[in-house]
Amino acid sequence: MRSILNKLGRRQIVLAMAVVLPLIVLVLALTASPIGITSEIGNRGLPLAATDLSAVPPSVTNDATRIAAELLGDGQNSYNDFVNQLLGVYLEARDKDFVVLFNPGGWGWNLVEASPGWQSIFDGIESELTNSGYTSLLLTHQRTFNTLQGRIDEIVEMLTGYSSKSKELALRVEFLTSHIPELRVIITGESNGTIIADSVMHVLRNNPHVYSIQTGPPFWHQNIMLDRTLIMTDNGMVPDSFSRGDFLAMAGANLRVLFGVPRPGDSATIFLYVRAPGHEYWWQYPSVYSQIENFLEINFGTAR
Repeated sequence: MRSILNKLGRRQIVLAMAVVLPLIVLVLALTASPIGITSEIGNRGLPLAATDLSAVPPSVTNDATRIAAELLGDGQNSYNDFVNQLLGVYLEARDKDFVVLFNPGGWGWNLVEASPGWQSIFDGIESELTNSGYTSLLLTHQRTFNTLQGRIDEIVEMLTGYSSKSKELALRVEFLTSHIPELRVIITGESNGTIIADSVMHVLRNNPHVYSIQTGPPFWHQNIMLDRTLIMTDNGMVPDSFSRGDFLAMAGANLRVLFGVPRPGDSATIFLYVRAPGHEYWWQYPSVYSQIENFLEINFGTAR
């Protein structure tokens, strides 16, 4: 082995790696599953799936199979999973007034329970809807998986504006609103999850039953869809350094935490470990709950 390495030389090895590694990344990205998992909050991430197909009208089942074939092709392993998820969410949502769907930040695999701030926001939204006589179904959409392939897939999708994943999520939402005519869907997202929320809103821009609430969009993302959308880039307590692109504030927070002298707001993170002051949004913050209450009142007539 040593003789082979000596023969090739360092330059040849570097060139070979420069060719091989991108190919490996490309193969992993192309073979990644385009579908995520939609689960009911509090159900530990288990996907909603139809267990009693007799309760589903044939026209709904036929449309679910059509959509799955359009997205995946009926020969793929994920085809049946996607059909079952579509029908499972339909069965849970058909007697509800609202579906509120969460897109996590970071890599996209966290449940809303892993984001305490957004768990508080979901509790607040549900309370507002309930107090106004509405029923709601609260969901998390995990767009990727905690694997190397999942990370690569997420990076590729982020660079392309979530072109594949936004199409998949938009198909899920369009399926629901087309078969449950009175249903309204609120697509929510935090941090990187706001990018896919915005992209889905753009795909469904002509669907008046779809709305969005977003917190802390990344500084590099310019929202496309502003209609029927609430975007918060400041929690009213500490300026959101990630939305502002304030790298000095982020560097300072990381140093303060490293030396054990954190300030309020320094606990917020991006990509698990990088501190980003102000990048946490809690329902208890006056600026947060007042903006959301106002959005719900204007669009749905909820009572304060």
